[in-house]
Amino acid sequence: MIPDQYLIECPMDTDKDEKYLQSQANTTVYSDAPLRLDVRDPRGVNKHLKVDFSDVLAEPDSFHSFDKVWTWSDILFESSKLWCYRIISLLCAVPVSLISGLLFAILGCIHIWCAMPCIQLCNICMPPIRTLWASLLDIFVAPVCASLGRCLSFIYVNVTKQRA
Repeated sequence: MIPDQYLIECPMDTDKDEKYLQSQANTTVYSDAPLRLDVRDPRGVNKHLKVDFSDVLAEPDSFHSFDKVWTWSDILFESSKLWCYRIISLLCAVPVSLISGLLFAILGCIHIWCAMPCIQLCNICMPPIRTLWASLLDIFVAPVCASLGRCLSFIYVNVTKQRA
């Protein structure tokens, strides 16, 4: 049995890239990963795209290839993933960014200069129209509905089954 003084508590947090080690005797928190200044996905929009070699290819205990084959496969997978992404992003990033920027600029302009003034105009004009509409309903529709309700309230329906 290992004494408690040699055990180290290591809380696991999968959302952060930092690893913390804390012993019982020393309450200082150590961080293995330096603070990254160039964070390109600060809100974690693409967490689902973190794919490693072991997520795609894995050998069970009963099957093992040569160690060099496994190592080179890992290197080729990571390198091809990195360089293919770089080449594709080089070809696609500028046009997609341009189209996205143009689209968001158009949507922003329509929202600011067309949609919001119409909504505000409706909000300003609605109280008098709402009062007029409520008065018209109270004058014409409410008496008709009340009369029909009183007339039809005297109708009774009995349902019986006939035996054949």
